[in-house]
Amino acid sequence: MTDEADDEAAGLRKIIHVDMDAFFASVEQRDNPELRGKPVAVGGGGGRGVVAAASYEARQFGVRSAMPGVTARRLCPDLVFVRARFDAYQEVSRQIRAVFRAFTPHVEPLSLDEAYLDVTEDLQGIGSATRIAELIRARIKAETGLTASAGVSYNKFLAKLASDQNKPDGLCVIRPGEGAAFVQALPVRRFHGIGPRGAEKMARLGIVTGADLAAKDLAWLRQNFGSFADYLYRAARGIDLRPVRANRIRKSLGGERTFGEDISSGPALREALDTIVEIVWDRIAEKDTKGRTVTLKMKYSDFQIVSRARSLPRPVADKREFAAIARQLLDDQLPLPLPIRLMGLTLSALEGEAREPERPPDGQLSLL
Repeated sequence: MTDEADDEAAGLRKIIHVDMDAFFASVEQRDNPELRGKPVAVGGGGGRGVVAAASYEARQFGVRSAMPGVTARRLCPDLVFVRARFDAYQEVSRQIRAVFRAFTPHVEPLSLDEAYLDVTEDLQGIGSATRIAELIRARIKAETGLTASAGVSYNKFLAKLASDQNKPDGLCVIRPGEGAAFVQALPVRRFHGIGPRGAEKMARLGIVTGADLAAKDLAWLRQNFGSFADYLYRAARGIDLRPVRANRIRKSLGGERTFGEDISSGPALREALDTIVEIVWDRIAEKDTKGRTVTLKMKYSDFQIVSRARSLPRPVADKREFAAIARQLLDDQLPLPLPIRLMGLTLSALEGEAREPERPPDGQLSLL
């Protein structure tokens, strides 16, 4: 950032959000030269399969995460499906986290492929958040052969928006004084937490851009959006006071995934659940912890949230048992009354783990 000393004097943080580009699909293209330049989907390509992630070549045809495989093939007849290799993705994730920690101990991963970094005081004394972001992207490319996009700003909300601005392989900086104008020029669909259904509701209320949202007072927002109103009010003004949380007391381990399209069929839901199980169990294994309670969370298309849990008298034995419990919790709810837009899993009543140095408060999974 420019005027770095002035930023610190004003008490502003220097935050970087790093997001790998089409992560799962990019790893597959890196490891198999025959896939490079081709539209690739990670996940099931059969009649009941769903897309877990899509390469940028596939996205040009409209292929998206959580899309049924048959729909993806219809949009892109030349689409190449490959099975997910979570061991490979997890190994790359460890590599990029090591790169982050060469510059700052204040790292808050959101998933295997993205993280927030607070570089207000960096380990190498570089001083410029923009320069650090450039160095991180270059080092990731050199060490993994993959590209990453980064956003640099003075809070987490803006940094995350910025990282998506110039994808793929891009860098965007939002400097102090620019946040509100940047946000208000964007469609509200770009705001984290506002999905297709939420954007549709806002459009019916005359809200399409951040400027439209900023024009509404807090009382009106609370009347129409309930507890979500305070977040919307701050977001429309580029305000976010959350710190990067590299260390915090941990009561559970888990993650959730918001789907690009609402899903309702049993096979698609089970495949999505299997993907979440793989990633959440990796977090559990990485922390070498155990827990007794498995909780399934689902958000319906009308934004109603339901959760179902099962507790054992002893810790969950292994990934197979964790997956079996999660599957049973899901099967007990089928058929669903409405499609769901989000699914999550957590393991709680933890043993042998007092602190959690890496996971974010919301445990959001980004599979793209």
